[in-house]
Amino acid sequence: MNVFERIGSLIQISRSQKIVRRYLVVNGFDGALTMLGLMMGFLVNAPELAIMLNVCLGAAIALGVSGMSSAYVSEAAERQRELDNLEEAMLTDMRESVYGDVARWVPLLVGLVNGLAPLLISLLIMMPLFLAHQGVQLPLPPAYLCIAVAVLLIFLLGVFLGKIASMSWITSGIRTVLIALTTAGLIYLFAAF
Repeated sequence: MNVFERIGSLIQISRSQKIVRRYLVVNGFDGALTMLGLMMGFLVNAPELAIMLNVCLGAAIALGVSGMSSAYVSEAAERQRELDNLEEAMLTDMRESVYGDVARWVPLLVGLVNGLAPLLISLLIMMPLFLAHQGVQLPLPPAYLCIAVAVLLIFLLGVFLGKIASMSWITSGIRTVLIALTTAGLIYLFAAF
């Protein structure tokens, strides 16, 4: 059994699909809205491109590390508790069983998803900043393009949620875009002061 099959098996045994999916969407959404918020702030008072890149990269890394570590420690504690309860009920040490593997490996997987989702989405949104910093001529200022990428990714997260809920993907996508536009409007309104 290869590594991916083993991980799939552990996720299935632990019934962690919903948790992983939820973390992917929730923290992906956090990453996208954070980058959207930064870009909206930059529109009001545009700093140098290098400063924009450093601020966004710092936020992306912080979101990734925070997501990874917080999910790992909380999920590890929950899984250990479940293993302890199972050992107590079975009157045997289960650390070397498949349930022990679940207690060790599922928290790591959940932590990785929870941390990588906002990091990768943030990096995608920042791509116009990277390109502009490398001297690539863009059709619009990079902050505007970053906002467009953020809104597109937020829409796609909404589409994904719509598919999960077996509802209209377009309605779900539009709902998440409305959340993004409301956020952008509030930031623009308050940043203007």
